[in-house]
Amino acid sequence: MSKEIIAKKAAIVEEVVEKFEKASSVVVVDYRGLTVEEVTNLRKELREAGVEMRVIKNTYLKRAADKAGYEGLDETFSGPTAVAFADEDVTAPARILSKFAEDHEALEIKGGMIEGKVVSLEEIHALAKLPNREGMLSMLLSVLQAPVRNFAYAVKAVADSKEEDAA
Repeated sequence: MSKEIIAKKAAIVEEVVEKFEKASSVVVVDYRGLTVEEVTNLRKELREAGVEMRVIKNTYLKRAADKAGYEGLDETFSGPTAVAFADEDVTAPARILSKFAEDHEALEIKGGMIEGKVVSLEEIHALAKLPNREGMLSMLLSVLQAPVRNFAYAVKAVADSKEEDAA
């Protein structure tokens, strides 16, 4: 092998290492059996959520995972492998890929990593059930508003009862 080819392979591995280190979550899938149209639709949906999905050779993935210090991902790198990297929304790849896998039996989630920790398939499915960032903020806001709302109802009830007593 020429030095040029070796340098190109090393550059690809370094790029994947960078993606692993930068990603808040990574989901590894087997896409064998999906049509081109299905893969295109999946990529579009992931891209809209800020997730990048790439097909990368297993040998590059294994080297990059080892170099980044993620032990336990090697077993997921077999057969046709696509990797979804999310930098911001931790739940996005798990949520989108799990939903897609429900509708398309050909897509199989193999494993992944969340916040630098290798996780099981069960943990990925649990993460997929969580709402996205906006949903969580909305839930937090409603929890914070509840005491104020209840206080306002109590004040209104007291005011209404005083009006009835005065009448």
